[in-house]
Amino acid sequence: MRAEVQQVADGTYLVHGSHTNWVILTEGDALTLVDTGYPGDRALVLDSLTQVGGSPEAVAAVLITHAHNDHLGSAEHLRAAYGTPVLLHEAEVPHARREFLHQVTVGDVLRNGWRPGVAPWALRAIRSGGTAHVPVTDPEAFPKPGPLDLPGRPVPVHTPGHTEGHVAFHLPEAGVLVSGDALVSGHPTSRIEGPQLLPDMFHHERARAVASLDVLAELDGDLMLPGHGPAYRGPLREAALQAKDRAL
Repeated sequence: MRAEVQQVADGTYLVHGSHTNWVILTEGDALTLVDTGYPGDRALVLDSLTQVGGSPEAVAAVLITHAHNDHLGSAEHLRAAYGTPVLLHEAEVPHARREFLHQVTVGDVLRNGWRPGVAPWALRAIRSGGTAHVPVTDPEAFPKPGPLDLPGRPVPVHTPGHTEGHVAFHLPEAGVLVSGDALVSGHPTSRIEGPQLLPDMFHHERARAVASLDVLAELDGDLMLPGHGPAYRGPLREAALQAKDRAL
């Protein structure tokens, strides 16, 4: 099984899994893995590490934008099997432990089942482990504000709304934003393309998700790597403001 790996900048790779993406940052022999897809994407995650010249043992840390199953899927496997630290925003740590779950429910999906794309997306999500129980036993909060001492030197940017502790990761020197689900460029349940918020049913607090776009609009860069959809090239400010216009 081969992952779809796209080198988008020096040492930066966007990987497309089952309707969700993850990002690999490389520096010498070490890697940072941002998100891990669905539980069913594990073989693709491992293959993507191999394709960029790495291995699970070379992953210095797994960074999680937010603890939904389609981003958290293999985090516990990597932690348990290889001792890889799993790092999140402090507000997202209990979410990763599954002390609570801020995720679209089966009832939400059924109520929206009439919308184009929802039914086929839901079936594929279930097959990929979207309803599986995949807590991380020992997740860790980011150790301090500012750049993380990891390949790529990513800077966590708190962007609550999709979940309480959602973060994007900014790579200021490279002009790259790993936006998670705070700002995407497409989704199987969306009828539009380009910068946008996910459909309303996916957000824990939609108003805060909209407000977080203002935070992203202040970041410098010209390449967005979203949790869903293709890479977007263009000023980050314009991408964030376009998504906000579409949401209002």
